[in-house]
Amino acid sequence: MSRPCLRTAFCEQFGVEYPVILAGMGPVAGGVMGPVATRELASAVSNAGGLGVIGGVSYPPEQLRGEIRALRRLTDRPFGVDLLLPGAFLGPGAGRAQPPPPEALERSRAGLRHLAAELGIDWRQAPPAPPPAPLPAGMGWADAQMEVVIEERVPVFASGLGSPGPWVDRLRERGTRILSLVGNVHSACRVAESGVDAVVAQGTEAGGHTGRIATLALVPQVIDAVTPIPVIAAGGIADGRGLAAVLALGAVGAWCGTAFLVAEEANQPDLQKRRILEAAAEDTVVTRLYSGKTMRNITNPLIEAWERSGLQALPMGEQGFLVRDLVHSIRAAGREELLMNAAGQTAGMLREIRPARVILEEMVEQAAAILDGGLASRVEARAGGFSDTH
Repeated sequence: MSRPCLRTAFCEQFGVEYPVILAGMGPVAGGVMGPVATRELASAVSNAGGLGVIGGVSYPPEQLRGEIRALRRLTDRPFGVDLLLPGAFLGPGAGRAQPPPPEALERSRAGLRHLAAELGIDWRQAPPAPPPAPLPAGMGWADAQMEVVIEERVPVFASGLGSPGPWVDRLRERGTRILSLVGNVHSACRVAESGVDAVVAQGTEAGGHTGRIATLALVPQVIDAVTPIPVIAAGGIADGRGLAAVLALGAVGAWCGTAFLVAEEANQPDLQKRRILEAAAEDTVVTRLYSGKTMRNITNPLIEAWERSGLQALPMGEQGFLVRDLVHSIRAAGREELLMNAAGQTAGMLREIRPARVILEEMVEQAAAILDGGLASRVEARAGGFSDTH
């Protein structure tokens, strides 16, 4: 059976067969197994014709280098690396987990201990964190990671948070294409001015850290604001219907995370995969519990108790330090269903664990069939020369 053809300007610009990009997902299951989007998942998506992206945020710089090189042994096709570039990760010594001020820590910890007791969990102090990997002098965590991306001449770089502006020239010199994720029009304009090759507009439907504006409303506004820079849509896209819909909006591709959370190659525990498959459309909620930033997660009794309690999250980084003891206590109690289980609202559409290749090819085939039904001519101008044939 011939492979469907579904191409946009993104495919030509980034050298891929299909306009489907794997979201560079970091740890989404309480950090139990590291990033979800490791070399296995990224290579599977790239080899199937999409753009596979490593979730690199939690890798120390030299481990990130090793992951990039290992990925190159698994695919000869374009791939990407996704990192976070907030100000707190930049500059000398930045990006380390720092404890909150003692008073704030004790006040917040008391609230978490109370929630744990309500759920029948004995509070246990987590063992000390291992010493952090050494960083080059004068660099923060993200600075050092970016040096690796530049030195390794990664085909595509994606900034999941913050602006890649300071590195644009050096990335371009090495042939790297640049994507930047945003959740509102203001941020889209800021990263567009920095010189990115495409803007990824992510709606609130997305899993993990997410904003407040829905994809259907956000994508057209970002397109209007940053034209002629191409826009990729994210949030709520897990099958060919969603892919066809965002192409109709004028996007040149789709950044997909939740659909691949249940891929065979996704690096997360079977429990978390099963909970996504069992979830209904209303079973995800946005909470600050686990990281301090708004994160869409499969709901659980701990999140529900946290939201009822009125406790306030500490800033990103500090909140992660705060919940270490809670996460350790949850694991000791064998209550892994209470751990972070990031997923988007499309979880209610997913029914089985399948290879990433099958997920991608079915998405493309369904979108091509929809567009063959007469929509193609109406999206051609917006999608930058879109065409589809079998």
